[in-house]
Amino acid sequence: MKKYVIIGNGVAAAACIEGIRSADSEGEIMVVSREKHPVYCRPLISYYLQGKTDTERMLYRSPDFYERNACRVLYGRSAAKIDPEARAVTLDDGAVLPYDSVCVAAGSSPFVPPMEGLDGVKEKYSFMTLDDTLELEKALTETSRVLIVGAGLIGLKCAEGILERVGSVTVCDLADRVLSSVLDADCAAIMQRWLEDKGVSFLLADSVERFKGGKAEMKSGASVDFDVLVLAVGVRPNTALVKDAGGNVNRGIVVSERMETSIPDVYAAGDCAEGDDVTTGQKRVLAILPNAYMQGRTAGVNMAGGSEVFDKGMPMNSIGFFGLHAMTAGSYDGEVYEEKTDGSLKRLFTKDGFLKGFMLIGCDERAGIYTSLIRDKVPLASIDFDRMKRGATTAAFSSEIRRKKFGGVV
Repeated sequence: MKKYVIIGNGVAAAACIEGIRSADSEGEIMVVSREKHPVYCRPLISYYLQGKTDTERMLYRSPDFYERNACRVLYGRSAAKIDPEARAVTLDDGAVLPYDSVCVAAGSSPFVPPMEGLDGVKEKYSFMTLDDTLELEKALTETSRVLIVGAGLIGLKCAEGILERVGSVTVCDLADRVLSSVLDADCAAIMQRWLEDKGVSFLLADSVERFKGGKAEMKSGASVDFDVLVLAVGVRPNTALVKDAGGNVNRGIVVSERMETSIPDVYAAGDCAEGDDVTTGQKRVLAILPNAYMQGRTAGVNMAGGSEVFDKGMPMNSIGFFGLHAMTAGSYDGEVYEEKTDGSLKRLFTKDGFLKGFMLIGCDERAGIYTSLIRDKVPLASIDFDRMKRGATTAAFSSEIRRKKFGGVV
């Protein structure tokens, strides 16, 4: 009987369990979970603070998921070492788990740059996990002045989650725009105006020089008084286990299309893995839920002796704040088709006869069709792309393609 160890208990880990069980119904699966919760949907933590969901409805799988898949979960434990020669994982409490194959689905951790006076701030929090959210919730009052350092996805989702529960929210960032890793300047400006109209204040192209108790002194000379500090500067993939074991690591753990690392029988998936970006042909960390699931399942199938590849990874984001949604995918290189109004923007990027990427903000579009064009590398000459520009529609495909892709719809 094979022994499988999965390090981590997020979406990639759940998918890995399902991948293993699709090929091996009897092997022993051990899950090492730093968090003390069953797998849940992390993107929902801001909705929890808004009162739109609860911890039960945040579960990613049914309460009997582990039992049905004959898994043992070690809650509150973390892996300290992978020993490829002994084929064993050592835990933080000294326990040793032997393995035939192991998947590192350890996710990422908050990155906190050194900031003078940070140790003197009593009420400071991260915003990545359910436990972070529950701790932050305890600190909030209806008069709290909250300073969020970081105007990326994590920081802005935190702002959305708490805005109606506190006195004020100010977000600062060294970048000159919100969501700088996802949106260009024009799209970001639309989103920023929307958030400001809802009551969020911004200090952009600025950073904290020092903290003095409940005051942040900015490099610009401005100062912000606050009661609660949220650090959402960024994240770093958790790569140390594989790096220390001699594996190939860049920003993330480098994996093949089979999710194999450079160490035999050691796989990686999810936010800690660095796989192929189909839109650029380069290795990238693609830290989004759909990629995490597909990577995890691929790893699980192959760990159990199957044969599967995940070769359609690409950067994608579907995000919304107070009802304004932005969807992006692919790379932003090539010729641009654009439609723009005061509150919406559509940009399609084409190169060498293929759709390479898109940005949609405030648009009512079937973005999955655009995503399919990118991921499947559909030649634009084979579809009515002029029609597709005006709106994502299956009618732009030939009847033959519609039969193949959409189950006989003509």
